Amino acid sequence: MKSLNFLANSNTKNRQFAVIGLGRFGRAVCASLHKMGYEVLGTDIDERLVNQALTQRIASHAIQLDSTEPESLKEAGIFEMDTVIVAIGNYLQESIITTLNVKEAGVEQVVSKASSEIHGKVLRRVGADRVVFPEYEAGCALASNLTQPAFLDRFELDIENSIVEVLVPREFHNQTLSQLDLRKRFGLNVLAIGNGEKFITNPNPSQVLKEGLVMVVIGSNKNLQRLPL
Repeated sequence: MKSLNFLANSNTKNRQFAVIGLGRFGRAVCASLHKMGYEVLGTDIDERLVNQALTQRIASHAIQLDSTEPESLKEAGIFEMDTVIVAIGNYLQESIITTLNVKEAGVEQVVSKASSEIHGKVLRRVGADRVVFPEYEAGCALASNLTQPAFLDRFELDIENSIVEVLVPREFHNQTLSQLDLRKRFGLNVLAIGNGEKFITNPNPSQVLKEGLVMVVIGSNKNLQRLPL
């Protein structure tokens, strides 16, 4: 969820996407975009990975090319895309050159995968509009899951604030939102209540909570830690 947040933050209506690098992260991005119904072009220098993408049907189109060569990118139509995701995280030189190529060509939004803080800084210097750290984020998510098992999912708004899906704790069972007054007690706001499949958004203060239901809550990470989970 975290590494793909840029999809939620982008205005994806009628947008065209290209994913350069079809490793695990690149394939996940392709598959997510394709499942959402968007046109996505996947590319990689490795013909085997291109063929896998075509066989698994995780992209609208997939072609083999060397992304360090601007002419190859131009011929493939990548410079015409609204958003390009550079998913070459483990090959620093290729990642940096590719990011520079697509940004200098005028691509509106370039999202690049980084394998370290230094790598990320260089990517920003050469023009990446957004840098993601999938391995780091996965480690943080695992730590959160192990220490806060009631947190089903998390969307980080920034370094200090999040939106989380959390199981209604036993202490809240059979109490209304008005009675609990989470805003006053914890500095948190409830955005939705549901069973994991169907949600009631902007729930009424008279909404009764039941143990085992799911709350979607927004607030600071510090205040979220205070919930009786």
